[in-house]
Amino acid sequence: MGIVATQSFKNIISTYLGFLVGAINTLFLYTEFLSDEYYGMVGFMLSAAYVMMPLMAFGVHNTLVKFYSSFKTRVSINSFLTLMLLLPLAIIIPLSIIGYIGYETIGGFLSSKNAIIKDYLWHTIIIAIALAYFEVFFAWAKVQMKTVFGNFMKEVFHRVATMILLFLLYFDTIDVEQFMVGLVVIYLLRMLVMKLYALSVKLPVITFKRVSGLTSILKYSSLIVIAGLVATNLLDIDKVMLGKLLQNTNNIAYYNVAIFITAVIAVPQRSMHQILLPLSAKYLNESDFDALGDLYKKSSLNLFIVGGLIFLLIILNINQMYRLIDGAYSVGLYVVLLISVAKLYDSILGSNNAILFNSDYYRFVLISGIVIVVLMIILNIIFIPIYGINGAALATFIAIFFYNTVKLYFVYKYFKMLPFTINSLKTGILIFLGGLVFYFWDFSFHPIVNVVLKSILISISYVFIVYKFNLSNDITDIINKTVKKIL
Repeated sequence: MGIVATQSFKNIISTYLGFLVGAINTLFLYTEFLSDEYYGMVGFMLSAAYVMMPLMAFGVHNTLVKFYSSFKTRVSINSFLTLMLLLPLAIIIPLSIIGYIGYETIGGFLSSKNAIIKDYLWHTIIIAIALAYFEVFFAWAKVQMKTVFGNFMKEVFHRVATMILLFLLYFDTIDVEQFMVGLVVIYLLRMLVMKLYALSVKLPVITFKRVSGLTSILKYSSLIVIAGLVATNLLDIDKVMLGKLLQNTNNIAYYNVAIFITAVIAVPQRSMHQILLPLSAKYLNESDFDALGDLYKKSSLNLFIVGGLIFLLIILNINQMYRLIDGAYSVGLYVVLLISVAKLYDSILGSNNAILFNSDYYRFVLISGIVIVVLMIILNIIFIPIYGINGAALATFIAIFFYNTVKLYFVYKYFKMLPFTINSLKTGILIFLGGLVFYFWDFSFHPIVNVVLKSILISISYVFIVYKFNLSNDITDIINKTVKKIL
């Protein structure tokens, strides 16, 4: 776990820095500097772009990671990389033409409940293209085992740039229309910077030679688009459907804040996943199943421990946190509770996604993924009109629960691996007891003081027990090294 621990630690730092900036933007600046209508529009626009991204990328960001280590000669590597650069254009160009020709029809359909959506359709498409090629160039760096700079660009750059835009809007340097265009420019600039870095790490020689295994590559790319939609965009689909099924875009803003709060739980997983993907692909290509299984168990346990602490900090402080935000946003309380549990379940999976999407069994997961997406859409159609944003959260929770369970089953069936150990059970008990002990324990101070004091108590107690009972050798080693440096 050396390279995993080192890069994961750096990625966690940059990811939490991004989330800190994002928290300021999401919870305070957006809510104060933008109207709820335009804040909801920003949420819809970015969510729709993220939903479109796997399709625009044509699955190349996953395909590059899966197949790169199987090419050994310089010519074959350059031919493969050339293909990866050009392949997304096979989707981007036709879709852009369709968008241009069918603008009125598509815009009219999406804006049937909210007319404002139609004005920003092209903003959404351009951001989706920028997101797609950003992921392609990030994957380009990942296969060279270079993830830190890409993760910084993915998590920090656009949030800091958005913060600057929000202040420019507040001081009337720009108007709201210029702000919306500025968001598009930010994502384009981020993509270009990532491109320059990726090419500095590995500069390809454009080579139009026949790529070995082209049929398998194209089949994987086309099918992995579905996996990308399923695995990364469930929450974004919710926001899109909220915009379609509810008349008031304010609901998207309330839902967006709740989802952002719960997303903090996924930070360690997202950070570690950047290096788990290429390592899992390498072990699979080399048929090193012992190393793969060890990585599966260690990643699951470490993510469960870290995610469990963050889960407790959110759940046990959520009422105080909502007191710090506009009272209208507290309608997302049950969204936070449901999605937090779903995110914790994600953490337990460890390198599950990396194993499945880099193996020859991804087709089976795609079939189940399609079923889950259909189920989620149906549940959203049923629950959103009845329960509003809580209905969207319930639909997402059910979909994630079943999808994760299916993925656990497939890895066990085909690789005879489970991520759980006896320490996973101990960690689960620790999280449960921590929730019981601190749930009814509140201070009568200002909400900020309450959150800080309670978080310190929870963190010290949790980390002490993890260290005392050595629930994870990796975490124990990190604590020991940290203490030695301090002393």
